[in-house]
Amino acid sequence: MKILLNNNDLNEALLGITNLGFVPTMGSLHKGHISLIRKSLKECNKTIVSIFVNPTQFNNQKDYIKYPRNNKKDLLLLKKLKVDLVYVPKIKDIYISKSRKDIKLKKKDKILCAKRRKGHFEGVIDVMSRLTDLIKPKKIFMGLKDFQQIFLVKKYIRKEYSSRIISCKTIRDKNKLALSSRNFLLNKKDLIKAGKIARNIIFFKKKLFRKKNLDELVILKKRELSKLYKIDFEYFELRNSDNLKITNKINNSKIFIAYHIGNVRLIDNF
Repeated sequence: MKILLNNNDLNEALLGITNLGFVPTMGSLHKGHISLIRKSLKECNKTIVSIFVNPTQFNNQKDYIKYPRNNKKDLLLLKKLKVDLVYVPKIKDIYISKSRKDIKLKKKDKILCAKRRKGHFEGVIDVMSRLTDLIKPKKIFMGLKDFQQIFLVKKYIRKEYSSRIISCKTIRDKNKLALSSRNFLLNKKDLIKAGKIARNIIFFKKKLFRKKNLDELVILKKRELSKLYKIDFEYFELRNSDNLKITNKINNSKIFIAYHIGNVRLIDNF
């Protein structure tokens, strides 16, 4: 396994590689990342994993500072998985040029997280554009837990690059909580609570296939969970999976949620 600490190392290591798989991460790796990496190792000749906590996608500087980091542990895990290349750049390696002003979300895309985290997805799209430009992979593997992120990144990357984004299923723990690096910031009590919320919504979603007036039922479920677990949802919405428009039909739909437990913001879709 080669560890690449700058762009010169990266360019040298990528010479002559074809069918390259890329797994972008911000570190603090978990089983969700492992599933992406294994898929890349299986489908591609070589796999490169990046570890870069991108400052431009954080709305709050404190959130950026407290984001969990454990490079030593991550590198040991990646070595065990037999990853070919690991790119651990500094901010100056990624942001050689200024942020691209042409990356702007359309009004119809300013929903869910984009509505509440101004500039977040512009930062995500910008860094993904830069990483794709530097690495030039054939395939990019990303998890569906961040569904809106994949939805928006896909739209941009396929216009600008030949790289193909591969959407991979959400990996959950035994309590059905979607795995996330942010989960490391939760204590045991809050992890249990988050798992209960996830299981409740999964069961609720299954029941919707036999119901009418779905919009009313979704509103009632949001109120029920807010009261039961003493949380405030940023959003709790049923949307079409293809275009992310609000829907009242269960087929081809997902329930999208975002809420805080303590100071930790969690998102999911079911």
